[in-house]
Amino acid sequence: MHRPTTALVALATAVFSTMPAGGGSALAQPSEAAVASACTLLADVATGKLLKQEGSCDKPITPASTFKIAISLMGYDSGLLKNEHVPALPFREGYADWVPEWRTSTDPASWMKNSVVWYSQQITRSLGKQRFKRYVAEFDYGNQDVSGDPGKQNGLTQAWLSSSLKITPLQQLDFLERMVRHQLPVSNRAYDMTARILVLAPLPNGWEIHGKTGSGAPRRSDGRLDFDHAYGWFVGWANRDGRNVAFVRQVQMGSKGNLRAGLQARDAFLAELPDLLDRL
Repeated sequence: MHRPTTALVALATAVFSTMPAGGGSALAQPSEAAVASACTLLADVATGKLLKQEGSCDKPITPASTFKIAISLMGYDSGLLKNEHVPALPFREGYADWVPEWRTSTDPASWMKNSVVWYSQQITRSLGKQRFKRYVAEFDYGNQDVSGDPGKQNGLTQAWLSSSLKITPLQQLDFLERMVRHQLPVSNRAYDMTARILVLAPLPNGWEIHGKTGSGAPRRSDGRLDFDHAYGWFVGWANRDGRNVAFVRQVQMGSKGNLRAGLQARDAFLAELPDLLDRL
């Protein structure tokens, strides 16, 4: 298996070291001044009406771990994933093990909860290049480029990890809306099971939240990752009383050494979300 670069290991270690064991929700609190740019989007899923757009939302960047939503749909639709706990795959030496919690048997629920990179890669390897590429195209996901790093032929396992596959916040929102409306070419079970493993704690005002974080970094001209400007995502949807609201928060950090961009995006947005939803 392709071994992660030292830069990717550093990013993942920094991100996940802020999380409690078991993937809980301890808050990451870097200074707001560290955020160089941010995009916030909310849309009513039923009508497609854009309820809020704030910031720059049309820059294509790596989806990072938010792409696990798409991989989950592929896995359940293809039958590779059975339910929340099957298959449970054993950790093997050589798998991505940037985070201690990844060095153990993992099932679909813990894969999503702990954002286990090697489990994603086992799903995409099992799908194979052609089926994986077809799903990405049929999902109309971002730029649909699953070639991977130039000259490395690693798209099947690396395309979404600060590599060739890129998506804008507006494209993320569109993908989420189509998913919640069941307008993607996958089975009803794929939708239902993916929603189950994305459930987070409900908000105080009763909205149920389904969401996924993602952290990555742009590449410098020399091909190395620029951790001083790390990207962070928090994407998903909220539902209450039959209403669904899709959301995207995407940030780019501007302070050296601040690698918790996905957690920053999630925690700041969850703090704002109850009021945002109450005012819709």
